[in-house]
Amino acid sequence: MGAAFFYHLTQRPLEATLPMLLEKARGAGWRVAVRGVDEGRLDWLDEKLWQGPEDSFLPHGRAGGPHDALQPVLLTSGAAGNDPQCLMLVDGALVTPEEVSALERVCVLFDGSDPEAVDRARAQWKALTAAGCAAQYWSEESGRWEKKAETG
Repeated sequence: MGAAFFYHLTQRPLEATLPMLLEKARGAGWRVAVRGVDEGRLDWLDEKLWQGPEDSFLPHGRAGGPHDALQPVLLTSGAAGNDPQCLMLVDGALVTPEEVSALERVCVLFDGSDPEAVDRARAQWKALTAAGCAAQYWSEESGRWEKKAETG
């Protein structure tokens, strides 16, 4: 049974935090899907991942290509076509308790400077934990990531 990890972004933006989490997930040997809600924003993230440092390139692709199933990291606004063990949610994308249970890890990344994003993350936390999903809340408020809460 998987767990949902909530990452409250307050010091670094999504484009800096996402690659770090993707590297950790890939280091665990997991295929990853990054689920967003806006195709333009996913295109922007795709571009940012391509522009990363050459010595830490993250192989990835956008959903809808002929090789989705082979992608180690797949950016999508829908169902993951690469059979991931880890799902990363950005910009308010949703996940069901059943998905959390079926995966090794779900990461919910949300912008701490956006009150609506914080409210959406709180609602997701409540819904997932009420459904019996294990969850952790991580904050970088101090300048480094610290676990602030855990359930399940």
